[in-house]
Amino acid sequence: MVLVDSVTRAGGSVIAHRRSSEEPAVGATGPSRSPADRALTRATSRQATPRLAKFHVPEILFGPGSLSEAAHAAVRLGARRPFLVTDPGLCAAGWPNQLCAHLAEAGLRPTVWEGVTPNPKDHEIAAGHVRYLQEGCDVIIALGGGSVIDAAKGVALLAGNGGTILDYEGVDRMGLPIPPMVMVPSTSGTGADVSQFCIVTDTARNTKITILGRALVPDVSIVDPYLLTTMPDWLNAATGLDALTHGIEAYVSRAHNPLTDHHALQAIALVGENLVLTMDHPAEEAPRTCMAQAALEAGLAFTNAILGATHAMSHQVGGLLDLPHGVINGVLLPHVIRFNAAAEPHRFVPIAQALGLPGDIVPDSDAGAVEAAEWTACEVRRLADELGVPKGLGEIGVTDADVPLLATMTLADACLSTNPRGADAADIETLFRAAL
Repeated sequence: MVLVDSVTRAGGSVIAHRRSSEEPAVGATGPSRSPADRALTRATSRQATPRLAKFHVPEILFGPGSLSEAAHAAVRLGARRPFLVTDPGLCAAGWPNQLCAHLAEAGLRPTVWEGVTPNPKDHEIAAGHVRYLQEGCDVIIALGGGSVIDAAKGVALLAGNGGTILDYEGVDRMGLPIPPMVMVPSTSGTGADVSQFCIVTDTARNTKITILGRALVPDVSIVDPYLLTTMPDWLNAATGLDALTHGIEAYVSRAHNPLTDHHALQAIALVGENLVLTMDHPAEEAPRTCMAQAALEAGLAFTNAILGATHAMSHQVGGLLDLPHGVINGVLLPHVIRFNAAAEPHRFVPIAQALGLPGDIVPDSDAGAVEAAEWTACEVRRLADELGVPKGLGEIGVTDADVPLLATMTLADACLSTNPRGADAADIETLFRAAL
């Protein structure tokens, strides 16, 4: 599936430069601040006393050329026979060969398993587990996008706990320790390299299951922006929209806190300013590095604040049709923003400001907050249009007849529990039909 052949873009940035009430006037002195910083300042002024917050995070190494650090991390974690999970596309790009050379230099004997397809399937993870046992492996390394990383987590889960991957659907179902994990993301959006989520396709029910647990937070994440340069355009667009969705849903989640808010707004601003630049100028290092940071910060936000209705719905469509997750998010997100903002629009004001809310909208009043939330929904759709995302789910194969089943399965998804507005089956069906 090709989203875009090329993108023509006017202007240097989608972030609108504006002066807020907290910024010094023209001619005054004082440090400049990013859109995310200004949005967070406004958001903080509206918050009550923060709740007790827990923040899960792996060790993170970030920067161009950091791929070699994966070998050192594996050694520190006790590796002798690391199990390297990747996919055929990454092998063709040459990245696993480079990593294997680094592992060999460190005295390790890796086993490479590339039997992963997009939206990893239950039977693929079972096959990976068998290979892991046959080769007598220890530390698990994933080099790839969200599908590869989720498959690696699934293999680790089975290596420590046995059974089948479907046994662990839900929250904290694994009772025993799992092998150490080192993650090296090759896309800029999924956040799986820092998250406590594992998403797997149940091929019998044609749906995605969500496995959630602290044990699934990797030990080490190695974020090397150089790896992003070999992504095809469609994958760059899809994963970038996924990162944007992570930031927005984490910020409005019932489980958000000041720690997650900071990362969510920073991710939103970075995606808004840099995603299209990476499509127009794929070889430029600065936008790629910013998108790598956006994906990382969005992952830190959503693994701790969880997500919402967009992801709960998207998982079902992705399981039914085996389509790119970020593309589905790009279709659904504007509709979910409107649904959630109908109950509480003010929470969307900092999101709009991070995305570059125009100065002619005054968001301090209730009416202004409603306008800002609607602008956010429109801006997400505008960005999706610029990236070539279909207008509706009908264009990618969803029919009205699918809606009741999709809605029923959405209600069982763990991500729906932290959506800021409660939703029943009728609400979800209405949202799906609006998105057709």
